[in-house]
Amino acid sequence: MVVRTVDLRSDTVTKPTEAMRNAMANAEVDDDVLGYDPTAQRLEAEMAKITGKEAGLFVPSGTMGNLISVLTHCQIRGSEIILGDYSHIHIYENGGISTLGGVHPRTVKNNEDGTMDLDLIEAAIRDPSFEICYPTTRLICLENSQAHSGGRCLSAEYTDKVGELAKKYGLKLHIDGARIFNASVALGVPVHRLVQAADSVSVCLSKGLGAPVGSVVVGSKSFIARAKILRKTLGGGMRQIGVLCAAAFTALQENLVKLEGDHRKAKILAAELNKIKGLKVDVATVETNIVYCDILKGSRISETELVKTLEQYGLLILPEGPLRVRFVLHHQISESDVHYAVSCLQRALAGVAEENGDK
Repeated sequence: MVVRTVDLRSDTVTKPTEAMRNAMANAEVDDDVLGYDPTAQRLEAEMAKITGKEAGLFVPSGTMGNLISVLTHCQIRGSEIILGDYSHIHIYENGGISTLGGVHPRTVKNNEDGTMDLDLIEAAIRDPSFEICYPTTRLICLENSQAHSGGRCLSAEYTDKVGELAKKYGLKLHIDGARIFNASVALGVPVHRLVQAADSVSVCLSKGLGAPVGSVVVGSKSFIARAKILRKTLGGGMRQIGVLCAAAFTALQENLVKLEGDHRKAKILAAELNKIKGLKVDVATVETNIVYCDILKGSRISETELVKTLEQYGLLILPEGPLRVRFVLHHQISESDVHYAVSCLQRALAGVAEENGDK
């Protein structure tokens, strides 16, 4: 019988705090499709200020935020965007840019640190003189932090260089900032500086910050005006959304200061997992709240078997490909939970060894 549950599947699994629930219950609201919800306006203005952009737009999800941003930049069907082969937009967003926008993705290899080589980005830009055959490159997309690379952070200097490259060729730059606050805290660099070179950013409020729902897209006033129309087209126009925005605003106030602790606990977890026979973690690559753990082949257990075994102890994690699992820390995980998670892994691997007659 499970007596304790530690949920490390994602930082999206957090429950609204009492303060968030109170804020939702008491939120001042109006019709946001008509542009009158005061709580939504306050949140959008705050996010624009934090990111150093002119305006913001609340959207139901990060996927919609990225989709709206791409389609706003690429209003002509057959446009092409350059993005990482491990990027969230490319892998985990249902191919929406192609399905709904007729936008063609051109991938560039993501390095282990989440970057793409500048020369490879430049080489991927189509020659406009051969537009009789080529799609037209219009946008470059970055992700910060880069989830599939283990929550690695892109520096402001690197992003600036990509921005300069975009300007050189008359392209726009979008940043998927689902965990931009994690990157900011880890690097010790303000969010507005990290996204200074970007024409648009999608910032998730329901990951590290722990809000129950929502993202905010930021950019110029003209960009947001066009994005708002697309939000309505995609079914994302909602009425009294101040109820949701109030929780997000509270999350911003409550949990931003907790991210550093999440990162510290992730590093503790990584170091302890790396001590367990049969597991391997590249501890030096753990920069934020995501830990990837490899299962060594001699361990005689697959990632799916390990996940199922850990469920019996109340530890919830996700498989991340062959012989790899993922742990994601968040503000509702204590240091005690981290040590419990380690003990669960120790028992699971010891049980496998015992079954196979190993000592």
